[in-house]
Amino acid sequence: MKDNEIKNSCELNECCEWYLEYVIHKNRPGLLGDITSLMGMLDINIVAINGMDDRTRGMIIHAADHEIVEMMGKMLKKVNNITINALRPPKLVDRLAVRHGRYIERDTDDHKTFRFIRDELGLLVDFLGELCKRDGHQLIGLRGMPRVGKTESIIAGSVCASKRWTFVSSTLLRQTVRNQMSADEMLTSNVFIIDGIVSTLRATEQHKELLQEIMAMPAAKVIEHPDIFVRESRYTYDDFTCMIELRNTPDEVIHYDDFTNNM
Repeated sequence: MKDNEIKNSCELNECCEWYLEYVIHKNRPGLLGDITSLMGMLDINIVAINGMDDRTRGMIIHAADHEIVEMMGKMLKKVNNITINALRPPKLVDRLAVRHGRYIERDTDDHKTFRFIRDELGLLVDFLGELCKRDGHQLIGLRGMPRVGKTESIIAGSVCASKRWTFVSSTLLRQTVRNQMSADEMLTSNVFIIDGIVSTLRATEQHKELLQEIMAMPAAKVIEHPDIFVRESRYTYDDFTCMIELRNTPDEVIHYDDFTNNM
C-alpha cells in the first residue's frame, strides 16, 4: 500500500486496523519475537495472528497513527528474513484468512467468484454470515450440485449473522414456491433464500410478483443456481454482489442439465 493510501484510510477509520501479511524466507528462532517487539516499541497492538501455510503469516494490527504504520512498513522491508506481501486496511477475506488460517480461493478471471469445497463448510458459513451482516442490498449467488450443502450453509450463515431466514423458493424438504408472505417475513433484516431453478421454471405469476418485490428490497438475498436464474430472468451477473461455488471435490463440474430437464 502506498503511503498516501495509508494516510487517507487511517483518517477515515478511527480504530485504524490494518492487515499485515509477510512471507518467511528463513524461519530462524526468535523471528516472530523480534517483529512483535518492534510493534510493541511503536505502540502497535496485534488483534489477531495466524499462519496461512508453512511460510506465510497474517496479522490484524491496530495503530492510532498512520505515520506509525508507514514507519513499521519501511522498517520491516529491511528485515532480510521476510518479504511483506500486504499492508492495508483489512478486507473481509483478510479477516477470515486470519481467523481460519487459510485463504478463500478466488477465480483468477472473475474476482467476484469465491470457491469452496465441502470440507470447508465452516469457512463458507463464516463467509456467508459476514456477508449477511451487512446492511442494505446484498445479492449472493450460490452454485453447486444437489446435496452438496448449499441450503444448509445459507441457514447456518443466517444464524451466524443473527438474522432470520425466509424461504421464497426451495427444494430442501419439499418443493416450496411462495406466492405471498406475512409482514414479519418481509423485513429487510431477514435473509431471503431463493432457488433459481424453482423460481424461474416453476413460478406462478403471483410468485414472480413477490420475487420482484423481494429483489427490490434493501436486504440480503441468496440465490441457489444463479446461472439458471440469470438465464431465465431479466437479471444479469452484474446485479450480484458476489458468486460462491461449492463442490464436493475441487475438480467437480457444476452442471444443471439433469435436474433442469426434469423440471
